Formats: sequence, C-alpha cells, structure tokens
Amino acid sequence: MTDKNTSYPREKINILLLENISETAIANIRSHGYTNIRKVSGALDENTLIRELKDVHMLGIRSKTKVTRHVLEHAPKLQAIGAFCIGVNQIDLTAAKQHGVTVFNAPYSNTRSVAELVIAAAIMLIRRIPDKNKAAHEGNWMKDASGSYELRGKTLGLVGYGNIGSQVSVLAEAMGMKVIFYDILTKLPLGNAIACKSLKELVGKADIISLHVPETQSTRNLISKQVIRQCKKGSILINYARGEVVDLDALAAALKAGDMAGAAIDVFPVEPEKNGDPFHTPLQGLSNVLLTPHIGGSTMEAQENIGLDVSTKLLGYLEKGITYGSHTVPTLSLPTLEGAHRILHIHKNVPGVLSEINTALSNANINILGQHLATNEHIGYVVLDVDKQLSRQAFKLLKEVKHTIRTRILY
Repeated sequence: MTDKNTSYPREKINILLLENISETAIANIRSHGYTNIRKVSGALDENTLIRELKDVHMLGIRSKTKVTRHVLEHAPKLQAIGAFCIGVNQIDLTAAKQHGVTVFNAPYSNTRSVAELVIAAAIMLIRRIPDKNKAAHEGNWMKDASGSYELRGKTLGLVGYGNIGSQVSVLAEAMGMKVIFYDILTKLPLGNAIACKSLKELVGKADIISLHVPETQSTRNLISKQVIRQCKKGSILINYARGEVVDLDALAAALKAGDMAGAAIDVFPVEPEKNGDPFHTPLQGLSNVLLTPHIGGSTMEAQENIGLDVSTKLLGYLEKGITYGSHTVPTLSLPTLEGAHRILHIHKNVPGVLSEINTALSNANINILGQHLATNEHIGYVVLDVDKQLSRQAFKLLKEVKHTIRTRILY
C-alpha cells in the first residue's frame, strides 16, 4: 500500500502516546510512514486529556490514564486507543463502542515477566529473605534456619488459571511443587495441576497462594477477612493481579497475629499517580512482606513485546480495517482486495442498516466487490470494497445512512 492510495495522508494523522510507551512501538509506527507522533512521559488528567485529544486520531496509554465517557465525547477525530498494558479497565468501553472507537491491548505480552516474579517472590518469602535482608542492612547478623523452607514439595494454590496462572503452574512444577488451582471456569490443567472445587478448599490446602484474577464485582475483596481465616496457618499470599482483590487490613491483622507467614503485594486499591508521590498501605513495616510498586509485568522484554503487539494491532486497523483483538468494534480480519477502495462503516446495531447500505449503493449503480459484517450488542461494523472510480460517491452515500456512527475511506 502506498501513501497516495490512502484516504488521509499518513503524515497528517496525529498520534498521541502517553506514559513512556516503549520505543519499540514508536519505531514500528514510524516505519509505516506515520511521523506526527507526540510523546508525553506521564499520564494526563481528564481536562488536559480532552484538550490534547482535540485533533488526535490515535491514542496510546498505559494503566494510569483514564479515558472516560466525557473524554470520548470531546474527541471527535479519535479512531483508536491502544492500551499498552494487560487490562482495559481504565477505559470506558461502553462509551468507546457507542462512539465507534476501537480499543486494543496486550493481554499476553507480559505473562512470562509476571510468572517469573511470582516464583521469585515465593522463594524469597518461604526463606524469610525480607527479614534477613532488613537485618543485614541494619548491621545485624541473622543466620538462622528457623521458619525457612524449600519450595520443593510445597503446595502452590493458584486462584485463577488463565494465561499467567497456568504459566506459573508450569514453572512451579519444574521447581518440584504440587500445584492446585481454582477457577470459576472449567480449565484443562497443565502438567499435574489439580483443580479445586472451591476457593475455601484451595486456601485450606495451599502453603503459598497466588492470585491471578481480573478486577470485577465478583473479585472485589475476594480474599476477605473470612477467606483469610480459612487459609492454612503459616501460609503465604502473593498478589500480582489487581489491587481490589485483597482486604489489606485483614491481611495485615493475620500477619501480625502470625496466622500467615508472609505476603508479596504488587498492586493496591489506591496507587500513586506518578513516581515520588506518597504511598501508604497497612502492610508497611510488617515482617516478611514484599511490597513492590505495580511492577509485575515491568521488564524490558515485556514492554518491547507489548509495544510491538499493540502498535501492530493499531496499524492493522488504520491501514486494513482489521479489528482482531478489539474490545469495542466487532472483530474482522480480512485481506486487502486489489483494484478496489475500502470503506469502513460503523453504525448502531439496529435492524435494517445493512439493507439500507446495500440499497443506497445499488440505486447509485455502485458495485460491491467485497463486503464483511460483524456486530456486537452496541454496534455493527461493515467493511466494503468498491470500485475505485465510485468510492467517493459511495463514501458520501454511506455517511447519510441512518444510525451511522462513523465512516472512513481506508484506501
């Protein structure tokens, strides 16, 4: 595809990338001929983001920037959002659907980084390294085997057995651990992992409990005071999932009472906006506790993988209309049709729109060389390949179709 065939010159497409998105992503975007890229090191508040998005076609964020309905209502040119992270809960997906803005993320790219750190935290905690490290820094020699154990032969309980949980399972078995898991969905276990019938069963058996669940209404305070009471005495809790999943006050009380032997927490209900901001948690100062600033997936390899993954999805949408992996616009993945111009049409998912599209083009004697349709509960997404000589006329007709949200000549 050459620049002269695109509906809008690539050098005029405005791209805003926030929160130190990987240079891998920027290099990938530049290699496709997009030069108008603005980088901002941190997140933006709602009012600032609205101002900055006035003429932006593509937005890249990580986890701190909140894209609300109000933001989307004031971003008339915004075509796509790339969330260069695992989750998309910082984006109002319903509003994005209603405005025809496609949203991509990278759900698998930092899986290995998180899985490795879970195993590392398990080793550090079961050997009581945080206490010994603190003592050594304070000038105290604390050579003592009391309360220190090997991972081999211990039981790891995984709450959630998705992409990360299942990879932790494989690594843990390689360390000689027994693995049990609990998931609300039926999952095929890897290796010798065994499914538990309930969360209560899992926490009562596990020496180490590791959480790998999303943030939803059902997982909020999943590890509650009651669940902590059901945990095996002297067990260890690791949370590299979401901050709202654990009742930290109840966990702190259990650690102080000696009911639990340690914890590693990387995510918190309230997190600072930027480096250097004050941070408080009831777990500060407690024995055998590892506290890290939401770095579970923060490795150079993970950021490069995320940058390449999300930028490639964004480019696929901008240049071919491909929406594979989108959370908002229905999924279509289709090849380029030579000798045609491609038009994208996003509309409200109500009866009769496709019929009106076909009738309007037929009445104008515009032949459809290829047509693809996908829908979700809010919107329909149609990709049409039409004769080059008639594409401008077709574009004008499609804009007038009732219930149209947005339409765009791709090439």
